[in-house]
Amino acid sequence: MEYKIGMILDGTITGLQPYGAFVSLSDTVQGLIHVSEVQAGYTKNIHSLLTVGQKVQVQVIDIDEYSKKISLSLRTLEPQVQQPNHRRKKYFTNKNKKIGFESLEKELPVWTDEAMDALLEK
Repeated sequence: MEYKIGMILDGTITGLQPYGAFVSLSDTVQGLIHVSEVQAGYTKNIHSLLTVGQKVQVQVIDIDEYSKKISLSLRTLEPQVQQPNHRRKKYFTNKNKKIGFESLEKELPVWTDEAMDALLEK
């Protein structure tokens, strides 16, 4: 089987290290889930999330052309959840109060004329 980036595959955890989990994709092919790809956010202890022999569904995120090492991810298959601490960006412009760039565009000619009149009076 030829593996490609983006493929979603079934595998079995064959080994755990502090830096990641080894996954058997077939009898002859293994990949690695780096600890940063196990879940969204920080993973303190990979052993608390995965066990040897566990069946997992993973996504191929990289294949090294030279060494043919396959990088896998569990995180990319998680549903995307918006963080509760996420704050919406606040803009100075407020369409309800009619302030911002649009009102500047309307007022600029008036201000320019007032400034020119003031200069001419001097």
